[in-house]
Amino acid sequence: MIADVLAAASFAAAVHAGHRRKGAAQEPYINHPLEVARILAEHGAPETAILAGLLHDTVEDSAADPEPVTLEALTARFGAEVASIVAEVSDDNSLPKETRKAIQVKMAAKKSEGARLVTLADKISNLRAIMLAPPASWDHARRVEYVGWAGRVVAGLRGTNAGLEALFDTTYREAMASLAREAL
Repeated sequence: MIADVLAAASFAAAVHAGHRRKGAAQEPYINHPLEVARILAEHGAPETAILAGLLHDTVEDSAADPEPVTLEALTARFGAEVASIVAEVSDDNSLPKETRKAIQVKMAAKKSEGARLVTLADKISNLRAIMLAPPASWDHARRVEYVGWAGRVVAGLRGTNAGLEALFDTTYREAMASLAREAL
């Protein structure tokens, strides 16, 4: 297991080497999939979900690269189940943002257990980032909208992992309280 996790972390680090988070700190993007994988590991997720957590943005974020990561490449390297989870949590960037967001809400309850786990951990990580280092271009209303949307996605994931759901709920409440204080 450790060798596979390190292989996935190294693979994700190579894909995200030039990427930065949108927040003011411009932290290396790899910190996000590492946090997602850590959250999953701390909450008893199976290895396939942890691997998919590390790899969950590699297909989306490499689309413009000279050699984009494909689901076929992930299947060959990390197995069909991991690639399937990545496929379920990846957005189709050819669609408008609002359509992609609506699809996430609509499809949440229909995802496999692994994809549900990765989605929960991803939303937790993203809410933390919005509280600590929001994208500079995101005004207060945009951040409130994102937090509310994340809550709607997670509503469809209920019954997956009580610990992750409790962590999401705590993170959600903290994000909303922070945004409320900011509005004063």
